[in-house]
Amino acid sequence: MSASNELRPRRLLPSGTPHSARGLLAAASAALVIVALSDLFAVFAGARIYLLIDEDQGFAVAPQQKLDAAYSLYQTAGNVQGIVYVPCAVLFVAWFFWTRRNTGLLAPDRFRKGPGWAIGGWLIPLANFWLPYRIAVDMWGAATPLPAAGERYRATIWPVNLWWGLLVSSTLYDWYAARRYASAEALTEIRAAVMQYMAADALHIVAAVAAVYFAVRLTSMHWLKATASSPYRE
Repeated sequence: MSASNELRPRRLLPSGTPHSARGLLAAASAALVIVALSDLFAVFAGARIYLLIDEDQGFAVAPQQKLDAAYSLYQTAGNVQGIVYVPCAVLFVAWFFWTRRNTGLLAPDRFRKGPGWAIGGWLIPLANFWLPYRIAVDMWGAATPLPAAGERYRATIWPVNLWWGLLVSSTLYDWYAARRYASAEALTEIRAAVMQYMAADALHIVAAVAAVYFAVRLTSMHWLKATASSPYRE
């Protein structure tokens, strides 16, 4: 190694978001869009059942053949939702982990737990209603641009709160709707339960949109802060 190479300052790390993290962002965002489309399909299938059941003065009737076909379509919609949800969850958690690792390089003092908790936090019952949110808040703060001289440091976290609030509320509401649908026997009960399921699916769609916005915004913030903090760029 020459003397000039030894005196050359090393590149500051990180210099930007790794390509793998941006690839995971694209994959996770695409998966969230597919999940939202499957939820939209479920809303359509549920609406068919709801409209087929006529309720009048506490009594409900429906053409059996059309109702059976609507039930079959609704079951198909539920199967599609289950199929697309698992890979979406895997991709999103993978993106979440890589982003935690990357933002940890920018501001390691902002994190109370190691990068592994970005995966483990989702797997612990009950704690998964809180731990991923705390990690997301820390990542958001680490990626927030530093204030100019004389300004207060303040990270606006409403995208995190919006995403997490919709995710938790849609999950809980989905459980409630599933219990009602499983226990429904009379047509009036089924009609009401399907309406609850449709509302839960609509909430899932909004939560998926909020998740995409949160992920894209956080990755963009990290990229801008990382590249601005290093005078050596590729």
